[in-house]
Amino acid sequence: MPLRINDTAPDFSADTTEGRISFHEWIGDGYAVLFSHPKDFTPVCTTELGIMAGLADQFERRNAKIIGISVDPVEDHNRWKADIETLSGNTVGYPMIGDSDLTVAKLYEMLPASEGSSSEGRTPMDNATVRSVFIIGPDKKIKLTLTYPMTTGRNFDEILRALDSIQLTADHQVATPANWKQGEDVIITAAVSNEDAKLRFGGFDAVLPYLRKTAQPV
Repeated sequence: MPLRINDTAPDFSADTTEGRISFHEWIGDGYAVLFSHPKDFTPVCTTELGIMAGLADQFERRNAKIIGISVDPVEDHNRWKADIETLSGNTVGYPMIGDSDLTVAKLYEMLPASEGSSSEGRTPMDNATVRSVFIIGPDKKIKLTLTYPMTTGRNFDEILRALDSIQLTADHQVATPANWKQGEDVIITAAVSNEDAKLRFGGFDAVLPYLRKTAQPV
């Protein structure tokens, strides 16, 4: 069965460019962003890893750790980091998981179980579905999944925006509308009565009978 939102993120132990980790233990009591790649030394992925390196402090401010995974050994990842820095000017300071036996890619349903047990001889096209992002909460539950084609670079500003929404809506009984950004109005969920909404939020705008907007809670 494919992984769904609110499923427990599968735990695993793996070697990374920062040493061996146990994934749930590594996440700790914050959020984690796991983003995957089909192969080292691929052009689109090189740009993505560089962007993530440049955004590392943005994720840290949100109590979110970032970790990459690619279907290749750790030794290749360490060599790849030099190219990433040359291209982007950003040093990769987050761990990159080595998945040369395809274990994590299969565990996260990015490759079928029948795909063998080695990255040897595999092309990026063989691993084309290993292009997913998972946001995982402190409860180790999956909060978001996104999967991109190999030819479409990911927008990590959108990942930050989604993370902001996930964290805000976890703390308050609100939802965020389309294209919402930090500081903009939010939607009060149906679980909150009009009377309670007035007490909690100091008022609201009833745009539709089922859609009430209010200022973003601080």
